[in-house]
Amino acid sequence: MSQVLMTLIFSAIAVFVAGHILPGVHVDSFGTALVVAVVLAFVNTLIRPLIFILTLPINILTLGLFTFVIIGGLVLLVSFIVPGFKVDSFWWALGFALVIGVINCFLDSLIQE
Repeated sequence: MSQVLMTLIFSAIAVFVAGHILPGVHVDSFGTALVVAVVLAFVNTLIRPLIFILTLPINILTLGLFTFVIIGGLVLLVSFIVPGFKVDSFWWALGFALVIGVINCFLDSLIQE
C-alpha cells in the first residue's frame, strides 16, 4: 500500500477517534472522517504555509504562539467545508488538532517499527 494512502487512512482513524473522545467535536461516520482527513491534508498543504507567511510578523512577536490560532482556524475552516463534521468552538478545534497530532504520532511510530 502506498505511503500517502496509509497516511490518509491513519489520519481518518485519528479524526474518527478524536471525534468520539472530544465532546465538542462531532464526526458522523468513518466516511466523513476520511473526507475530513483529505480536506485537512489539502488545507495543511496549500493554505497553511500561505497563512503562516502572511502572519509571520505576529508569529515572531508572539514567539510562535500565533501558530496555534492558525491551526485552530484551519480546523474550523474544515468544519465549515465538510458536512457531517462539526466543531463547537475554537478551543475544541485546538484540542482536536492536538489529539489528532498525538494519535498520528502514535500511529506513525507503529509504522516505523
